[in-house]
Amino acid sequence: MKNKILSLAIFFSVSQAYSQTSNPDTVSHKQYLSTSLWTIANLFPEPADFYQLEYGYRINTKNTLILRAVTWKFNEPIGIPFGPSFESAEEEYPGYVRSFGIGIGYKRYLWKRLSTAVHATPISQNYYDLNNVKLQSGFQLYLQLQTGYQFSLFNGRCFLEPSLAFNYWPVNTNMPESFNEVESRWPNYFIFEPHLNFGVNF
Repeated sequence: MKNKILSLAIFFSVSQAYSQTSNPDTVSHKQYLSTSLWTIANLFPEPADFYQLEYGYRINTKNTLILRAVTWKFNEPIGIPFGPSFESAEEEYPGYVRSFGIGIGYKRYLWKRLSTAVHATPISQNYYDLNNVKLQSGFQLYLQLQTGYQFSLFNGRCFLEPSLAFNYWPVNTNMPESFNEVESRWPNYFIFEPHLNFGVNF
């Protein structure tokens, strides 16, 4: 939960720091690599243990195809809302989940650098108990609808992209019963999750 609050702080502070954009009418770089600045939280005493790498191919000024690889570790349902009132040991799994996924996405620019993107990521879920013993594996289909604005840096060589996402996982199979008892108390979606990506164009 502390990492979610940290991401909110990063999202709002950095998005205010950059307000200049490049000309959106031309595509000077067809491809990019980006990662989430959420990975900064891996340097803190309670690391997020979250890693993401995204490759994008710009078809034209309006349309981009995306390939995304992501992995993260978590010990509570990802549908828990923000806020200290939701922080409780009762909401933690009797262990943790390690997820690995590779997904595809499509981004459409609506106005200048304002965009909407959709992502679909099949994810392998590995469940571990408190002694780091693997219990079993499952499958999750993770869907995301994302809206953001891209800020150009260093004459278009790099960019920052703050965004908000709606996440939904309609498929979540083979979860241990002890985990499912905690999971079932929360929805299988999360609204208005903040993101902040940093990318390099080439």
